[in-house]
Amino acid sequence: MFENEFVSNLPNITEITFKPINKNYLKVILLNSLLLFGAILMGIFIANHYNFLDAISPYVYLVYIAFIIVLIITILLLYFGFKKRKYAVREKDISYKSGLFFQKITTVPFSRVQHIEVDESPLSRFFKLASLSVFTAGDSSDDLDIKGITKKEAIEIKEFISQKINE
Repeated sequence: MFENEFVSNLPNITEITFKPINKNYLKVILLNSLLLFGAILMGIFIANHYNFLDAISPYVYLVYIAFIIVLIITILLLYFGFKKRKYAVREKDISYKSGLFFQKITTVPFSRVQHIEVDESPLSRFFKLASLSVFTAGDSSDDLDIKGITKKEAIEIKEFISQKINE
């Protein structure tokens, strides 16, 4: 006969000691953002210079002011949001938490891991950083992606999880 008993002692995930992301990853995030904003700024400048946007030409200085305000707000959000990015590897699972206003903790038990990847973007490679992607069976929206850890750490975590999967 089937029985479903109540769980009285839930594990407390808030007691996990999370490890912060490597500080060099903040440089990667900021450089990526500056490259994006630089490209947008160049587009606005070219559009204004060649009169592609005649309607906004008299007010282009307002566009530049709005652009600078958005850039400053974005950099502040990225900076303070970076401090919230942390991860933890435990005996049977891996957790990642992030989010400045909307905080999120994702935990993936090793028993659900389908495969693991270690990726390096060109800018991350310059700072000797990598990202660890943990894929689970089923819905891919629940996968875990830890960006901004050293390549050595990423490979060590990958090997640790692989060993745990094969046990």
